[in-house]
Amino acid sequence: MQLNRNILKNKVYLYLTEFFAGMSVMAVELGASRLLAPYFSSSQIVWTIIIGTIMIAMALGNIYGGRSADKNPNPDRLYTRIIIAAIWIAAIPVVGKYIILGISALLIFTVDHNFLIVAGFAACMAVFVFPLFLLGTVTPSLVKYTVDSLEDNGKTVGMLNASNTIGSIIGTFVPTFISIPAVGTSITFLIFAGILLLLAILYFTCSKIFMKNTKKVVVSILLFLLCCVFGHDNSFAFWQSDLTYEGESIYNYLQVYETEDKVVLSTNVLFGVQSIYKKQKGLTGMYYDYAMAAPYMAGVHEKETLNVLILGMGTGTYAVQCRRYFDNMNIEGVEIDEKITDLSATYFDLPEDVKVTTYDGRAYLNAVSEKYDVIMVDAYQDITIPFQMSSVEFFTLVKEHLTKDGVMVVNMNMRSKKEGNINQYLADTISSVFQEVYTVDVERSTNRELFASNHDNMVARFSENVKKEREIELLSRMNQVGENLIKYEAGNYRMTDDKAPVELLGIQVIDELIRDEVSYYKKIYKEKGIKGLLESL
Repeated sequence: MQLNRNILKNKVYLYLTEFFAGMSVMAVELGASRLLAPYFSSSQIVWTIIIGTIMIAMALGNIYGGRSADKNPNPDRLYTRIIIAAIWIAAIPVVGKYIILGISALLIFTVDHNFLIVAGFAACMAVFVFPLFLLGTVTPSLVKYTVDSLEDNGKTVGMLNASNTIGSIIGTFVPTFISIPAVGTSITFLIFAGILLLLAILYFTCSKIFMKNTKKVVVSILLFLLCCVFGHDNSFAFWQSDLTYEGESIYNYLQVYETEDKVVLSTNVLFGVQSIYKKQKGLTGMYYDYAMAAPYMAGVHEKETLNVLILGMGTGTYAVQCRRYFDNMNIEGVEIDEKITDLSATYFDLPEDVKVTTYDGRAYLNAVSEKYDVIMVDAYQDITIPFQMSSVEFFTLVKEHLTKDGVMVVNMNMRSKKEGNINQYLADTISSVFQEVYTVDVERSTNRELFASNHDNMVARFSENVKKEREIELLSRMNQVGENLIKYEAGNYRMTDDKAPVELLGIQVIDELIRDEVSYYKKIYKEKGIKGLLESL
């Protein structure tokens, strides 16, 4: 063992080991969030699962690493574990997506409640626990190798912890702001796996008994190279070969696909559509059409100019719709994800003169003083609602930026029959701020559009302005909206900045949607088992 510790006599190398181990743990944690988000969303609940799972792995690793170092203080064992962790992390881009979908496919037929929570936790345990458990053994092992006496053990342990912390800080910022936006999640995993592997290989090549470990080093390099060959693909929807665009931004997984009549943006491979562009330049048949009622409620055929603000611009479908049918609109949008804005010009025909500000919607309202005739709130992030844009305080801020007869329209995309559902919370919260609140359900969709104003003549003005409409297709749609508008009767469900459980409420609705979708197959599975299920697919 003594012959094998020559490189360890230099404590700088030990500090580097701690540094890169800490950096890799945080990089894997952030990579985990991006790997899971296209399938399970990027909500606070998913983050809780990731952080909790990683803390479990690190705690168990600390315990095992300390006991192992006391029982057999051979550095070879630690750096072998680092090699194994590196190869496992490198293999995540190769097999991780298949494991996640396999676990999801299994659980979707066996779990009746909290599917996203259970599936997300199971996937996280299967993919990430083992390598992070191994990296959790680094600190207690290095303490064993670096503490030579009690005189400076405090200083030495402090330096190790500082190295780990500094590495963790860098491992937090680099993936988020550099590697993931630049080269994607898969290559980010490969980069940090390569760093760990290089660190361990350096240890073995500097040992006097390198020949004894040659096979280990060569095999690890070959496995890593195989992972690089097969794992560099950033495709999350690997079963789809006809995507127009697939990529990542700081905030989202992004997918664009086309059919004969439309272009679609999605930030999740399993649930939901964020934007849609109809190539024939007519109505979309989606909630954007229903939201067109807001300009009529604000007097679009009475005013010389109608100022419209869209919070959650996406690729600009609503703005494009408004521009197609109204020539007196001044439209501006706010979109936090600049890459989505770039896609809007490339694939979704957003007019160049529509101003789009890259900012958070609520922060934007805090920063400007302008008032608008219509404010459209459509700020879903993947399949979740930002809590800061669902509270009394937020809707009060919206009201302050509306003109005296201004109208807010909110897209609510999670319709549910359960008492105390997320739409009730949103509608009750809005009703505590606005005097007039009306809703309309979108046909053949889970969406519901909510219109709110402090102008008590909102519906009458809608009718008056619709009568002036000459575009037959749009007139027909507005008549349909008018016939189905329902005055909302407020309850006592409210969300505030202090308490807005949007993630839990959203997951309840998603559970309902999943149960409805798979109920037929669940029945076959219960009656005929897996064989009958496979035969029915």
